[in-house]
Amino acid sequence: MKPLLASAVRKSVLLSELSEEHRTRILRDSTCQSYDAGTTIAMQGDPAHWVFVVLCGSVKLVRMTQNGTEAVVAILGRDRSFAEAMVLRGAPYPVTAEAISPCTLLKINGARLRQFLLENPEFALDLLASTFVHLQGLVEQIEQLKAQTGVQRLAEFLTTLTDRASGPCEVELPYNKRLIAGHLGMQPESLSRAFAKLREHGVETENNRANIADVAALRILIHGERGQPGA
Repeated sequence: MKPLLASAVRKSVLLSELSEEHRTRILRDSTCQSYDAGTTIAMQGDPAHWVFVVLCGSVKLVRMTQNGTEAVVAILGRDRSFAEAMVLRGAPYPVTAEAISPCTLLKINGARLRQFLLENPEFALDLLASTFVHLQGLVEQIEQLKAQTGVQRLAEFLTTLTDRASGPCEVELPYNKRLIAGHLGMQPESLSRAFAKLREHGVETENNRANIADVAALRILIHGERGQPGA
């Protein structure tokens, strides 16, 4: 088994708890496909024929609103899966999936997955766990939008890019600022104001890097008095 696929099997919510026999059956009916950055993987409104597991790289899930603007629903990294519920319901994809960076995805055939579920009802628990991960992420996003200011949301995003609990560090922004703004539920100009405000808290940015004077100070800002949404 290739290293990327082996990692997904060990860590993916969808695959990790399967027995060796069931896992072998699922992987036998699946394929791996690589995508360049900017490539559309699945289109909103198209029939959902595949469940995807990210083996490497990053994927954004976006939904086009009625006025034609793009709302970033989620950004998924390695070992995350998507489209499980749509495949099982026979519903169309509710979002468009696009590669943020060069990435490789495991594609699991939806028809085979539904048949596998009928033959192995215990697999339903793994699928429920997988959809719960997506739900939990959406709840956290809503909480941030409702309870945190734009500055706090940006500060929390920056702290997720480092394992340090305190002290200075330099982090690399994983994608461009327009995408970061969409991910945080902000307009690009609001994100710029939030970055400017964070200078008062020891954060300096240059190109795609951010220098943080003290990670602990950012965490205090995040968990301090909650403000109103906005930048």
